[in-house]
Amino acid sequence: MGRRRKKNNRNRNRLPKVRANEQIRAPRVLVIGPDGKNLGVMSVREAMGIAEEHGLDVVEVSPNANPPVVRIMDYGKYMYELKKKQKKKDKTPEMKEIELTPTIGDHDLQVKLKKAREFLEKGHKVKIEIRMRGRQMLHVDITHNLAEKVIAMLDDVAAVDVEPKQEGRFVHFILKPRKK
Repeated sequence: MGRRRKKNNRNRNRLPKVRANEQIRAPRVLVIGPDGKNLGVMSVREAMGIAEEHGLDVVEVSPNANPPVVRIMDYGKYMYELKKKQKKKDKTPEMKEIELTPTIGDHDLQVKLKKAREFLEKGHKVKIEIRMRGRQMLHVDITHNLAEKVIAMLDDVAAVDVEPKQEGRFVHFILKPRKK
């Protein structure tokens, strides 16, 4: 039997290579100043001279353009912003689950809904599952009323993503956060 290889995830979250100052290979570049104004096409040396006056770096922001576009800015700050964007892109909202029963007490329901509200405010979707036991299956209308009550109580922070539906002993539905 052959050995199984472990998948390499190191390259998945890697930031693109960004050239700065002497690393820029193009002879002439389009320069954007620290204030965002177009300074025109010039050599990398001239751009580095301007950057040095401001105490900043020449950072290549669009290497594939003709001529390549560089910006006079702080390299460290630019990399920090790129990392922050990457992290934000990698974050996907999680699905949280809350389980109820048709005979739940008022206070218990308030506690569960408070938790659901917290999840929704953090941007997560919430799957609410109402479990029926034994003879509760004969009174599905009570369960559906509870589902409608929950939806009404969370209406200010949530919209229904998946309508309440019954599958076996469960009635479940999914709420998604409302856009602010």
